[in-house]
Amino acid sequence: MKQGRLDALADGIFAIVMTILVFEIRIPEFAGHTNNQELLRAIINLYPLFLSYLLSFSLLFTYWRSHHYIASVLAKNIDIPLSNLSALFFFFVGLVPFSSHLLGSYHYTQTAIALFATNIVLIGLSLFVMRRYVIKAHDIKNSPYTKIENAHANVRILLPVVVSILAVGVSFFHKNIAMTFFTLAIIFNLSRRSTRLMFWVFNPFIKQKEDNKVD
Repeated sequence: MKQGRLDALADGIFAIVMTILVFEIRIPEFAGHTNNQELLRAIINLYPLFLSYLLSFSLLFTYWRSHHYIASVLAKNIDIPLSNLSALFFFFVGLVPFSSHLLGSYHYTQTAIALFATNIVLIGLSLFVMRRYVIKAHDIKNSPYTKIENAHANVRILLPVVVSILAVGVSFFHKNIAMTFFTLAIIFNLSRRSTRLMFWVFNPFIKQKEDNKVD
């Protein structure tokens, strides 16, 4: 299989899923005529759906970018196992409109938050396994990368997974804080310098720990 075919499939799936997201935000309906105040109030009441749309669209964008890099830049060729891992990744991506709409409609419940978080966890883990396979597989040639670049990429993939698990736990105490966790994870991945800042903060502690081991 040529890489262009897998890339085209990824573009098509992400385009469809990202478009479906907005279909769940429906225009308010009224039994009869309405006025500006009622219409505005009804639109404002849709804010949880708009928020879940924003979160999910941003999330899908970062995962589309990551998949493109792994399957088309890091990997110089593909094989059947890689295409199968991509299919599993696409499967979980296709569930985002459901989990996103559920979160927007029932954001005040732990069930909706847990299902949305589970969706993110499954997407992130499947992407991490895919990257690991590309790096370790004997039949796939890789573009040059450094140890630091690989560490930064793994953090970008796994941080939303960790944050989503934490969000589920936090949701038992405060739902809005759990939603904030999702938002921060996505903002982290959208920022170019977020991993640099994170490693800059934690490197002194890691270095100190390594020095203690040597002693």
